[in-house]
Amino acid sequence: MKFSKTAAFGLFFSLALVVAGCGQTKSATETDPSTASTPAATERKLNVQVSFYPMYEFTKNVAGDLADVHTLVPAGMEPHDWEPTPQDMASIEKADVLVYNGAGMESWIDQVKDSLSNDNLIQVEASKGINLLEGGEHDHSDSEAEDHDHDHASEGTTEEHDHDHDHAESATTEEHNHDHGDEKATEEHDHDHADKATTEEHAHSHSHDHGGLDPHVWLSPALAIQEVRNIEAGLAEAAPEYADQFKQNADAYVAKLEALDTDFKAAVTDSKRKDFITQHAAFGYLAQEYGLQQVPIAGLSPEQEPSAAQMASVIDFAKEHQVKTIFFETLVSSKVSETIANEVGAKTAVLNPIEGLTEEEIAAGMDYISVMRQNLDALKLALNE
Repeated sequence: MKFSKTAAFGLFFSLALVVAGCGQTKSATETDPSTASTPAATERKLNVQVSFYPMYEFTKNVAGDLADVHTLVPAGMEPHDWEPTPQDMASIEKADVLVYNGAGMESWIDQVKDSLSNDNLIQVEASKGINLLEGGEHDHSDSEAEDHDHDHASEGTTEEHDHDHDHAESATTEEHNHDHGDEKATEEHDHDHADKATTEEHAHSHSHDHGGLDPHVWLSPALAIQEVRNIEAGLAEAAPEYADQFKQNADAYVAKLEALDTDFKAAVTDSKRKDFITQHAAFGYLAQEYGLQQVPIAGLSPEQEPSAAQMASVIDFAKEHQVKTIFFETLVSSKVSETIANEVGAKTAVLNPIEGLTEEEIAAGMDYISVMRQNLDALKLALNE
């Protein structure tokens, strides 16, 4: 995210707090007839702000009609490119609950939380308690790709770490991750993979710092269930009188996620292949859950430009393993995936990381479950070619 203009951000946020303070005349428990919800007409609905689309989907299914749920990142926008405006800050300040994914997905969250004056705000980190993967950890480990020209150790990419992370270099990288003034220089340098220490920075560059962790936990239905339960707990803390209803709603939605999980397991059990090539490394948790191997063209950031060595490595892998489908995603350009597909004589198809819905998907009534089922269908075809 772009917080290089820290002073300006602070000024805007101070003004936002003034606006929020003027508008927040009711306490968290004060009656607001205009927002009354069933069954208790004297109780107002919770005001819940969520970071981006998956958090909206999970929260709305748990809250039902007992909360007004608002998404901070607009529809159709890549969440990696988003940063809060003063109006967004004012909305968060007035909220009862803030739901975010965590694991570095919202690189702006710490600064936002530190700036808030609403001591009653319930903050829900949906990925809390989940065993997180390090960036790049799931891309190569225990894979055929390591044995067949997908070994990035010779290319100066993230496999050089081999889960061994030199601590001195990691410390340098971590310091860099919080120094947004240096990110531009690092991104320019990333295409010269001569320096191992810049590799991890490259994987998390383009103003999108995951802090070295893969945040895409929602793409595993099994882990999505854990996120739903964390959100349920947060809403119940904010409105204990509705705890039973939140649990009932969560149980119903979890049943759908469990069915989705079962279908994924069944689909990959007897598949001809276990590897798939993706535009960026968003599907590590899904691959880990179902015994698959993700071969990403680029790193965790969807707009990261792969190096020539990375492109050549993926092309070699695709040719050697006769890969017939190269996956791209919505919300970002498919140019890189199309280039590789043309080179190896493969087709392209969408594998959606569900970081947001397009206007067309919203108009078609799509949601997390339906998009994940589209992903399942796409994977079934690709894994059996």
